[in-house]
Amino acid sequence: MKNLPMDLLRTFVAIKDLGGFTQAGEMLGRSQPAISLQIKRLEELVNVQLLIRSGGMKMTEEGQMFYNYARQILDLNDTAVTRLAVPAVSGSVRLGLPNDFEVSFLPTTLSKFSQTYPDVTLDVQTDLSVNLRQDFKAGAYDLVMLMDEYPDHSFREDDFIAEPLTWISGPGFTPQSDQPVPLVLYPKGCIYRQHITNALNKANIPWRVLYSTSSLLGIQAAIDAGLGLSALALNTAPAALTSNDLHQRLPALGKVTIGFHYDHATLPPAAARLLEYLRRGLQRTRGAALRFDHLPPAT
Repeated sequence: MKNLPMDLLRTFVAIKDLGGFTQAGEMLGRSQPAISLQIKRLEELVNVQLLIRSGGMKMTEEGQMFYNYARQILDLNDTAVTRLAVPAVSGSVRLGLPNDFEVSFLPTTLSKFSQTYPDVTLDVQTDLSVNLRQDFKAGAYDLVMLMDEYPDHSFREDDFIAEPLTWISGPGFTPQSDQPVPLVLYPKGCIYRQHITNALNKANIPWRVLYSTSSLLGIQAAIDAGLGLSALALNTAPAALTSNDLHQRLPALGKVTIGFHYDHATLPPAAARLLEYLRRGLQRTRGAALRFDHLPPAT
């Protein structure tokens, strides 16, 4: 029976998560030739081609299946090492997250954390970033994940990623040419709302707010029903809502930064452990952001 080296699996997963050999090398501290050699060794071990290197990096069908196994193996390895190496942690953590990440980011990351630290109680609230920031300053949270402007923001180094925004609409949505573009938006203060209205104003495209809600599910339901246009961070947007040809004719929305705010001096041990998990989860989303890094900035 063959044994798969962890370093080779980690390199392979990093290539998939980050979108290329160069990005994986930067994260792992290895040169691109070294990364290529590791993948060659891995393919020789499993006797299967995992990646197609011509015409841009793509995964074979076997590579995608192997990625799922590799991810599970690494997660189990990291959980076991953490449980054995880190002293037992208990207590509670008050965490605030943007609404958008309640579905796309939160469940998997918090599930892994809870398996590793079963004695930690999590109190999680979701809200608009503007409200989370105010409540954090008032002492309501130990740790918050926020959205801020790009490239100007208030996050510490390594505590954030840059994420493109993308238009979303229902598959059959077509705005009437003689009417203002109907918008489905979060309430005032939402950074998405600012980017959407600013981009349309600069492009001299008339618009009106048809529907406003603080619920991500409400936004998606209204978009599914064909009520109007909206926008989300790329990694939180359902693929079915981003494929409308209309989006190519709309102005670019630019990027936002997504990161963490906390008081380093008073961060409880349980919150510090959770922050490590959230950082890793956020960096994994960085792969799709890098793959779409060619998106033009808002004009």
